[in-house]
Amino acid sequence: MPFYINTEHLLKEIEYPKRYQPENLLKSAAIVFASIFVFLLLFAPFGVYEPEFRLNYFLICFFHAFSPALILFLYFGTYNYIKRNQFKNWTLLHEYIHVGVFLLLTGIASFLMRDIIYNNPNNWSWRYFYEEIRNCFLAGILFYFFLRMAGFYLKSKKGAPFVLKFEPLKKETEKTEMAPALFIHTQVRQDDFTLNPEDLLFVKADGNYIELTKSNNNETTVELKRISLTQFEKQIADYPHFFRCHRTYLVNMFKIEKVSGNSQGYILSFHNTDAKVPVSRNQIESFNHCYNKLRSLQIA
Repeated sequence: MPFYINTEHLLKEIEYPKRYQPENLLKSAAIVFASIFVFLLLFAPFGVYEPEFRLNYFLICFFHAFSPALILFLYFGTYNYIKRNQFKNWTLLHEYIHVGVFLLLTGIASFLMRDIIYNNPNNWSWRYFYEEIRNCFLAGILFYFFLRMAGFYLKSKKGAPFVLKFEPLKKETEKTEMAPALFIHTQVRQDDFTLNPEDLLFVKADGNYIELTKSNNNETTVELKRISLTQFEKQIADYPHFFRCHRTYLVNMFKIEKVSGNSQGYILSFHNTDAKVPVSRNQIESFNHCYNKLRSLQIA
């Protein structure tokens, strides 16, 4: 039986997980600590001769739970600081690589703690170095996928619907008369610009800039403008068919030609360009609501 790896799934851009974001990192570390601590107390998985313990079992469990929690907080805290919260091109492959590095660091930390926890003359042997890292990978991988599955289950309980049959929205149905062109104000007056919203396919954030992907007469162009996506979104608030589908993307719902994906997120496609726009998992329900609302107006 041939071995197959779905590289497209691994390399598809997804939203940077909220559990690693600065505002949630302490909470994630606390969950890791509590989960490991309770597990160790209940199941006592250590295969170590009890007279070798330098500490009582409660403190041993505390150290083994506190170490990965602290490493998680420091590792992703440092990563967030380096990235300055500008997380681009995050994929499942990035996720697995960072989790692997985290488990390696946790195994090394467990090895370095052996002299504090165990009274064993071979604490500094290569054998225990290998065993600590191996055990961290075995237990960590199971623990990681258990938490992912639990999170997926809790998310699914919210009952977010899917777009079962997507039909492109071909025309704007708003009755309010609006100017054919918008004047967009930026932080620097000389960078202000005029935009025809009918030409806009989607907008992508790029730090303090945005990339405008437009289509006119079957020709697709990309323009870079000095304005944040949030500031731009506020200035087109009168156009309900522009939807913030992702932390770094805003899309024209009337220009979408195809929707694919699953409960982990959608991928939007357009005519005249191979570019794809993601809909983050947290925005699926809002995306569906926006689409159904626009479609009902169209039918009416």
